[in-house]
Amino acid sequence: MLFDFMFSIFPLLFFIIFGIFLFRFFSNIKEGIKNNHSPLLTVPAKVVAKRIQVRGDHSHTTYYVTFEVQSGDRMELKVNGNEYGMLVENDIGLLSFQGTRYVSFERQNS
Repeated sequence: MLFDFMFSIFPLLFFIIFGIFLFRFFSNIKEGIKNNHSPLLTVPAKVVAKRIQVRGDHSHTTYYVTFEVQSGDRMELKVNGNEYGMLVENDIGLLSFQGTRYVSFERQNS
């Protein structure tokens, strides 16, 4: 009976997991297309926070930096590990981004 239950629920679990995978895949494509059609903006900004997100058994790390622009608005952008290591909280400079895509941060000399 337990064996029959497991085989009856397996197809459902497969389709749920496959559906989640497809949703994430197409969401990433949609975000990339939206970013590609967004203007490339460069604005004065300040680094106000940094954080990392580790998934799995520490094999996948995502790096985020929060920037504050002159209007006081804040935006958190995903950056690569090298950029994350080079940026320091309270750095002031010019932030370039396209939609939700981080492009660069050029520090201003104080």
